[in-house]
Amino acid sequence: MPPVHEAAAQAQPNIALVKYWGKRDAALNLPAVGSISITLDGLWTRTRVRFDERLPQDRFVLDGRADEREAARVSRCLDLLRERAGVRWRADVVSRNNFPTAAGLASSASGFAALVTAAAAALGLPLSATEKSELARRASGSAARSIFGGYVEWAHGRRADGKDSVAQCLRAAADWPLRVVVAITSRAAKEVGSSEGMRRSAETSPYHAAWIAAQEDDLAVARSAIAARDFQRLAEVAEHSCLKMHALALAARPGLIYWNGTTVEALHRIRALRGSGVPVFFTVDAGPQVKAVCEPQAVETVRAALAATPGVLDVIECGLGAGARLIEADALECAA
Repeated sequence: MPPVHEAAAQAQPNIALVKYWGKRDAALNLPAVGSISITLDGLWTRTRVRFDERLPQDRFVLDGRADEREAARVSRCLDLLRERAGVRWRADVVSRNNFPTAAGLASSASGFAALVTAAAAALGLPLSATEKSELARRASGSAARSIFGGYVEWAHGRRADGKDSVAQCLRAAADWPLRVVVAITSRAAKEVGSSEGMRRSAETSPYHAAWIAAQEDDLAVARSAIAARDFQRLAEVAEHSCLKMHALALAARPGLIYWNGTTVEALHRIRALRGSGVPVFFTVDAGPQVKAVCEPQAVETVRAALAATPGVLDVIECGLGAGARLIEADALECAA
């Protein structure tokens, strides 16, 4: 057997329309609630994994720099795959994002979906998409969804071992090709990561129980809206879920304020557009970036309105994208 085994993969971030916030088991990354998301096409993570039995330890480079903060997390994810393959080889991992990292754009979702996909191929593991979803979830909860494209639901699950807490595709991207306009309001990494934010919210926010109790109804409405391609119903449930999640976080002690002033102004702009008849709605994850989801004919209007919002640094337009897949290693376009 040769000493080096290599593969590369690409995955896209996803944005939750019905939000994931809270864990029922932190060790296994099991969610307290189910969630529904859309996978984007304009943003990506590309990751190359090279297993080499001569390496003394795993190495991880992100966007051209060694990332010691994430290296341990990457190694723990690789350990799950090494255990399945029955090997102890260390790996050289090189990854690149074409969007800001750890700033509320789900870089961990695309990152670990790409990592699992590349590492499984490099080790010769014939894993199903469901199995990859479970392994990606162990590293980053929302990565379970980025294994799939289009409209995706990640199940809360009931089993203690988490085997039933995996994602599945509800509808292909081509079946309802909505557009997403992302308003970048900051390029800085957020001060409080999602895992810590979820823990703090669960332990201290008075709204936590109500958040969990209402989730199944929100999921049912969103599923129905996606099946019927009912934009108005999806808009209402998505914005409601977004605001509830941030209300939960704001009420934690100390409160979690993921937005900045530009975030709030962008939300007002989007609401004003919809009030005037433009088919658009907003959602915001744990960060300051605003995602405006719209019908294709509205994208130029939405883009112009967000670009004109004071404080918006950049505007990125995306469609709905595919799930994680293998790519040629030279497509990574970055070096260790």
